[in-house]
Amino acid sequence: MVEVPVKIYITNLAKKAKSAAKQTALLSTTVKNQALRATADRLMESEETILAANLEDVEAVGKRLDREAGAEAVKRVRFTSDTIKEIAERLRGVAELHDPVGMVTKVWRRPNGMEVSRVRVPLGVIGVISELGPVSTVGTAALCLKAGNACILRVGTDWSRTHQAIMTLFREAAEGAGVPSGGLAFVERPEKEGAMELIRLNASVDAIVARGGVGLRKTVVEQARMPVLCADGGVCHVYIDGDADLPLAQNIVVNSKAQDPTQPNAVDTVLVHQAVARPLLPPLVTRLLDEFKIEVHGCPATISLAGTPDLSHYSSVKPATDDDWGKQFLGKVLAMKVVKSMDEALAHISLHGPGHADVIVTRDYAAAMRFVREVDSSGVLVNASTRLHEGQEYGLGGEVGVNVGRMQARGPISLEELTCQKVVVFGTGQLRHPHPVPTAYEDAIMLKKGSV
Repeated sequence: MVEVPVKIYITNLAKKAKSAAKQTALLSTTVKNQALRATADRLMESEETILAANLEDVEAVGKRLDREAGAEAVKRVRFTSDTIKEIAERLRGVAELHDPVGMVTKVWRRPNGMEVSRVRVPLGVIGVISELGPVSTVGTAALCLKAGNACILRVGTDWSRTHQAIMTLFREAAEGAGVPSGGLAFVERPEKEGAMELIRLNASVDAIVARGGVGLRKTVVEQARMPVLCADGGVCHVYIDGDADLPLAQNIVVNSKAQDPTQPNAVDTVLVHQAVARPLLPPLVTRLLDEFKIEVHGCPATISLAGTPDLSHYSSVKPATDDDWGKQFLGKVLAMKVVKSMDEALAHISLHGPGHADVIVTRDYAAAMRFVREVDSSGVLVNASTRLHEGQEYGLGGEVGVNVGRMQARGPISLEELTCQKVVVFGTGQLRHPHPVPTAYEDAIMLKKGSV
């Protein structure tokens, strides 16, 4: 049998999803929840099948990479029974969330008696291009379904067989519960062109989610012909104020970086007020270097202070370059700079945005409130780790990613952000009539008052 070209394959998949989206949008909360719970049960029952598929992915990754890189990658790709349990629990958790579809967010009455309201409705078809693992992608698909959207998933190669096994089970369980065929689509073709074709199909796909490395996000943001809901970009800063609790500051920096350095909400740049730099930097840098093997790139002041009092780490802090400021590292690298004032810290954050998550560590309420007001970021936190800036930690029931831009929604994109709003009007026969045309004198009065 001759395989169809990838362009035709993706186009057909998208058209089917577009058709299914009309029915998916009308699914009851009961049907959507049954589909999610049935999928969770099906995954738990099919543990052996999933682990066998994952073992093939593990072996493929091990063969493709050298020994050192391969060992780390294998650890990242490998599934256990606990991983499957985690996915099932996420599905059940989404089923417990309040359904946003049909939610009335605002109601008002006009002088003519007309009642106007805003109501949440699904976005339509959401394309997901991800390099992340099944825990993330299945959670994304579950949120899309709960919000009444059709979903097309295109994933990377590392978990291709695992994704295939899980998404087949998900699709079968969902359709068995009443989700229309095509409402949950999985791109089975491995060609890289598949992703490019998907982000060009603005006639069938209403929005795109990009999750993965800088290269993937950059390509999607630049090439997509439809809105990009989120791409997890931006830089995370921690600013340690001159009136900070130093043990607290040290723990926040360490957690923000070392808890999982590969995540977009791991801190990239630490700004330290000069008033606390001398007592803070030596123990903080020592912990980062020795305990967590974090590579620190510092300004001249950081390099000078980080080795005191015995200079044991003087040569271990690398000089920071201009490229380090404003860089999302997504790994075990951290930039550090000593600043003279909060003004300098705010200017640095403003210059090197957009911000993913920005933190201030301080005991000064006025300083904290100024930071909250002036920092333009998708998330601003006071005395808390940047790693908390995500939907699950905020109690949103998970997320499909974080949006650092200003369109649709800012910050974690979860259930409500996977919907849009339409206006619904209830009338009793109201008609529109021409408004009286203002006289030249009335125009002049309105202009003077600033109404025109």
